[in-house]
Amino acid sequence: MNDETDDDELLDRAFMALSDPIRRRIVARLSRDAATVNELAEPFTISLQAVSKHIQVLEQAGLVTRTRDAQRRPVHLDAAGLERMTSWIDRYRLVREQRYRTLDALLGAGASPGLEHPAASESEEEVEK
Repeated sequence: MNDETDDDELLDRAFMALSDPIRRRIVARLSRDAATVNELAEPFTISLQAVSKHIQVLEQAGLVTRTRDAQRRPVHLDAAGLERMTSWIDRYRLVREQRYRTLDALLGAGASPGLEHPAASESEEEVEK
């Protein structure tokens, strides 16, 4: 497989992973600091095993990593994984914004005193009253 296909698959996994509200809450918690599975499980009413499975999904999506610290195995947010998603979103957001700026410029250039929108002239008349 080529790098672009690998990137697409990783993006697919990341977006699918974040489609679950529990995993989004785990990511939000990890944005503050690393945590163990037990710490991540505290606010949830699901089993420790279920939380571990959610973490595995996030890990396979490239959004979190685990390290070993003596007996602890803290889970860390992987900033690079979030950056991949942000870059992908920004690419399309920037294209859309440029199109809106172009449309605004065209609409602004086409506006002349004799070509007012009917609703605009009605509201001006109301203000004059």
